[in-house]
Amino acid sequence: MTWNIPNILTVLRLLAAPGVALAFLLLPRPFADWAALILFVGASVTDWFDGYLARKWNQTSRFGAMLDPIADKVMVVIALMVVVAATGMPFLVMLPATVILFREVFVSGLREFLGEQAGLLQVTKLAKWKTTIQMVAIAVLLAHGIFAHEFGMRSMGMDALMTSRVLEGVEADHGNLRYYWMAMGQSWIAGVGLIWLAAVLTFVTGWDYFMKSMPFLRDGGQDG
Repeated sequence: MTWNIPNILTVLRLLAAPGVALAFLLLPRPFADWAALILFVGASVTDWFDGYLARKWNQTSRFGAMLDPIADKVMVVIALMVVVAATGMPFLVMLPATVILFREVFVSGLREFLGEQAGLLQVTKLAKWKTTIQMVAIAVLLAHGIFAHEFGMRSMGMDALMTSRVLEGVEADHGNLRYYWMAMGQSWIAGVGLIWLAAVLTFVTGWDYFMKSMPFLRDGGQDG
């Protein structure tokens, strides 16, 4: 096990993953939303830096190669669970999240079964884009929670008619309700759109890995 900066960043990303869930268990909102968003974005940034630094400084290692994809999957899986719970488990988030979680478990099982032949399931460019879009989608949905909480707090004590009049510009907008209403809506649309795109790419890459592994899954086929 080699302790260099790229590997330390990977370990920190792995440790940050449960912190996203712990933030909602230990902190009230919106502090939990902010803590989860900062942890997740920070961890996502290290995903790029650890690989870049490992290549630049020629510090690639078997430990890093093993841990990097695990850290990515743990971070995405835990953050997805948090997002699904924080948004109230709506169909538009629950279904793509289920597809993503199913694929990650399925492909991990394939790699374990293939053993020495697992190298045929090399990470493709499309799979890297899939991971990137997953991370962006989760970050946007975490930000949506912040905007939704702020809108709710700033409109507290206002009835539906008053809120509507402020949003329509009839009444003075002292609490910046229109900004948070717009940010809440746009972040929801963007987050849901991205999570569905990520789910499609997740399915496509999962199917690609499955087809590549088929010769090793047939009885009487290739040994491995």
